[in-house]
Amino acid sequence: MTDRKTGRSSQGKPRFFYGYVIVIAGFIIFTTVFGLNYTYGVFFKPLIAEFGWSRAVTSAAYSIMTIIAGLLGIIAGRLSDRFGSRIVSTGSGIFLGLGFMFMSQVNTIWQVYLVYGVIVAAGIGACWPIVMPLAPRWFIARKGLMSGILASGVGFGIIVIPPLASWLIATLGWRMAYIIVGAMGLILIVVASQFLKNEPKQAGQHPFGENRVATEAIVTADNGFDFKEAIRTRQFALMCAIYFCFGFCLHSVMVHIVPHAMEFGITAMTAASIISFIGILNILGKLIIGSGSDKLGVKPSLIGSFVLLFLAFAWLRFATGQLWMFYLFGALFALAYGGIMSLQALMMAELFGLRSPAALLGLLSFAYTIGGASGPYVTGYLFDLTDSYYLAFLFAGVLAIAGSVLAALLKRPDRNSQ
Repeated sequence: MTDRKTGRSSQGKPRFFYGYVIVIAGFIIFTTVFGLNYTYGVFFKPLIAEFGWSRAVTSAAYSIMTIIAGLLGIIAGRLSDRFGSRIVSTGSGIFLGLGFMFMSQVNTIWQVYLVYGVIVAAGIGACWPIVMPLAPRWFIARKGLMSGILASGVGFGIIVIPPLASWLIATLGWRMAYIIVGAMGLILIVVASQFLKNEPKQAGQHPFGENRVATEAIVTADNGFDFKEAIRTRQFALMCAIYFCFGFCLHSVMVHIVPHAMEFGITAMTAASIISFIGILNILGKLIIGSGSDKLGVKPSLIGSFVLLFLAFAWLRFATGQLWMFYLFGALFALAYGGIMSLQALMMAELFGLRSPAALLGLLSFAYTIGGASGPYVTGYLFDLTDSYYLAFLFAGVLAIAGSVLAALLKRPDRNSQ
C-alpha cells in the first residue's frame, strides 16, 4: 500500500509515484499535438502562393478543423471514460499523423477542407479532454503545479515544431515538410499514449495528497455535480462564453500573427520566431499562473489573465514593423494564454467537482473551439475587406475585456437553487 500523501509504502519504503509518468507522457502528447496544430500559420502563405486562394478561403480550413475537433472532443471524452485514455489517445495520434501526411498530396481547396477539416481534426480534438483531466485525477496536492507542467507541453510544442516546419518548407518544400512532421507526430503520440492510465488505482496507487482533500477549496467527486446537473447551471454557460472569447483571440493570433508581421517586411523565418517566443513565455505563464492560483485563487488568476490578454491586443496596435514590438506583444499574450489554459480544468473542478471532468471538459472545449473556428475566419475576412488586421485585432481586444468581466461573475453553483 502507498501513503496517500507522501507516496511511501506502508512499510516506510519509498515508492515511485506513477502520476509523474502520466505528466511526462501527457507533456509529450501536448507538445506534439499542439505544435503541429500551430503550424498552420507557417504553411499558410506557401499554400496561398501555390494555389492563389484568398486568406479567408485558406483560413476556413482551420476553422472547419476547429469546429469538428470540438465536436469530436465531446465524443472522445466519453470514450476515454469508458475504454481508457490510452486507446483513444493512440487513435488520436494515428489520425493526426496520417492527416498531416495526406496534406502533402492536396491540390484543391475541398481536399484541404476534407483532410485538414476531418482527419486532422480527429487527431487534435481528442487530445485536450482526454489528457488534461488526468492531472487532477492523479494529484490533489500540487494539482495546480502539475496541471501547469502538463499544459506547458503546448508551449514547448510551439517553440519547437513551427520553426522546424518553417525550415523544412524552406529546405524541402511544403509537401515534404507535411510528410516529415506528420510521421514524427504519429510516432511520438502513439508511443507516449501507451503510458497513460485513467486512474491511480490502475497502478495500485492513490491520488497524491488524497488525505488533504478535506482542506482543499474544491468540490469532490462525492459532492460534485454530474454531467447533466452541471450543464444546466448558469455558471457552466458563463464558462462556455469565457472560453469562446479566449478561443477566438488565441486562434486568430496563432494563424494570423506570422502573416501580419510579414506585412511589415519581416521575413517568414523571423516572423515564425514570434510564435516560438510565444511558446517560451507560454510555458512560464502556465507554471507561474497555474501554481500561483493555489495561493491567489483560481478566479482572481483567471480575471488577471484576461486583463493581460487585453493589454497584449492594445499594444499590438503600436507594433508597426519593429521586431521587439512584436516580441513584447508575444510576451503579454503568452503569459495570458498560459494562465487561461492552465486554469481551465482547475476552474471546472472548483465549480463542479470531479464526477464528470472529462465529459464536462469536452463540452467546454467545444465552446472554446467554436470561438477558435470563428477567430481565424473572421480575422481573414476582415483583412480581405479592409486590407489590414487593425479592425480584427481591435475586436479581439474587446472579447478579451468581455472574458475578464464574465470571469468576475463566476461562483460555485448552489445545487439547491438549480
